[in-house]
Amino acid sequence: MGKEAEYRCVECNEEATELHRDYRNGILKITICVACQKPVDKYIEYDPVIILIDAILCKTQAFRHILFNTSLNIHWKLCVFCLLCEAYLRWSELHGSERSSDPSDIIRYTKEWEFYGMFGLAALELSAFCGGTLCFLWLWLTRLQGGSVEFSPLLRALLLSCYGKVLLIPVVIWEHDYAPLCLGLIRLFVLTSNSQAIRVILNVSRRLSLVAVCFGLLSETLAAQAYGNICHLREEHVILDSRLLPTVFKL
Repeated sequence: MGKEAEYRCVECNEEATELHRDYRNGILKITICVACQKPVDKYIEYDPVIILIDAILCKTQAFRHILFNTSLNIHWKLCVFCLLCEAYLRWSELHGSERSSDPSDIIRYTKEWEFYGMFGLAALELSAFCGGTLCFLWLWLTRLQGGSVEFSPLLRALLLSCYGKVLLIPVVIWEHDYAPLCLGLIRLFVLTSNSQAIRVILNVSRRLSLVAVCFGLLSETLAAQAYGNICHLREEHVILDSRLLPTVFKL
């Protein structure tokens, strides 16, 4: 029985059992792919900065190296950090023009709770995006194509491909008139990375990965609208109770 394949060729996506062979005394030989006759993973000799640049350029080879040939398990930490970045951006936009000189001002504590609310909203939108994307891929590949989908590596790929949200912090720090344009470009970059990650993990067409991302974006938009409607109804109830309260005391 042959050894189970653990890696993928970054060029042709063919399975491989090893990336290199160690001949001791510091002598390493890169494994050659049996299908395309190229190195299975050329990035094992590259500097991490070069790998990062290729990933930013959404190169398929770099994505395969990161998703298949490395044990990078920081997706949950990266997810939380990106959510904090997005929550801070929304919170700063919500109260950017307000300033309080009194340290005991209750508005300061209100802002903190609103930051937690923005974090919850960002987490809800990300959950809706990932859930909608996974649901669409499951329905398409299992029900229509008769295949199968492993959710764990796909979810890891989606979370890792959201690393572009880290760029939200420089946009907040370097305030200028083109901030909305920068935010739009960052959003487009993140969606492009998500699409590329889906394409690499499932080895599907670019069109299918784009449709899956669009479906996830639709789910995210619907979840945000539902959250906004619930908050609006809650505010209306609070206003109505505040108006009825004096009448109750008079009675």
